[in-house]
Amino acid sequence: MRSAARRSLFRTAALAVPGMLAPGLAAPRLARAQDAWPNRPVTFVMPTAPGGPGDVIARPLAQHLQAAFGQPFVIDNRTGAGGTIALEYALRTRPDGHTLVVYSNSTYSIAPHLYPMPYDNATAFAPIALIAEAPSFLVLHRTVPAATLAEFLALLRREPEKLAFATAGIGFTSHLATELFMAMTGTKMLHVPYRGGAPASQAIAAGEVQVNFMEAALVRTLLPAGNIRALAVTSRQRHPLLAEIPTLDEAGVPGFESATYWAMVAPAGVPAPIQARLAEAMQGWMALPATQAMLTHAGFIPLSGDPATLARHMAEDTAKWGGIIKARGIRIT
Repeated sequence: MRSAARRSLFRTAALAVPGMLAPGLAAPRLARAQDAWPNRPVTFVMPTAPGGPGDVIARPLAQHLQAAFGQPFVIDNRTGAGGTIALEYALRTRPDGHTLVVYSNSTYSIAPHLYPMPYDNATAFAPIALIAEAPSFLVLHRTVPAATLAEFLALLRREPEKLAFATAGIGFTSHLATELFMAMTGTKMLHVPYRGGAPASQAIAAGEVQVNFMEAALVRTLLPAGNIRALAVTSRQRHPLLAEIPTLDEAGVPGFESATYWAMVAPAGVPAPIQARLAEAMQGWMALPATQAMLTHAGFIPLSGDPATLARHMAEDTAKWGGIIKARGIRIT
């Protein structure tokens, strides 16, 4: 009886003292804690305004994950300071998997080189999945007397700084793609920043500016009117929506590559089992034919990268654009 009483007392004490678990009880308790995620709504923090390209990805993804995990996945759009306000907000939350970030490289890889950052990107976030990229098309207004990239380059070298290029704003990928283009070709144009990609595309369609690096969905919408022509695409391969248009590499700028990519990360410290479950669910969503078709139709190129692939991509992209920003002396004014 005394022995049984001592065993009962030990079991009671083990459950009451932090860090002291009775044999056979630890694994089931931990398993139940991991299985409990998510136990409340999960928030997608978005560094872009509602209705933008990011929403095309985030909303169907949220619906898929909601069905997979049985909790609401809601979108919280937080704009400003190149998207860094959204990242800072996410980092102030508890790293328990209930706050995630769906972002573009304008926010992650570019903004840290232009805005003061109270955190280190390299360690602040845990990669979950690389989703898709959106390359741009080099587009000219119809009044520019150049039907090919070679003719356009000859014009720029003959009359430097005569033509103006539109961008979605200082530090956006449309801006840095143009800076990269000018650096690689030894040409100069005048920068006219707008407040977003839509106003920039409207400006070139109206002839306010002559040049723009524009995403596929906008190009496909504007081309039929005849006010613009597309010379080349910035991706490694031709875009499936406009396969007749060559890459810049093919057209005469060897090695040129630029794209806006989208990915999911979580604040660092999210438990590894939750990261793994998210990554697996993301891979499942990306493998669906409906997802592939939806992304392609919207102008994206599906990527479906795992956490390790995303981690490499984040580091390489940050270094690439940081180098361009420094070399070209780009600053937020």
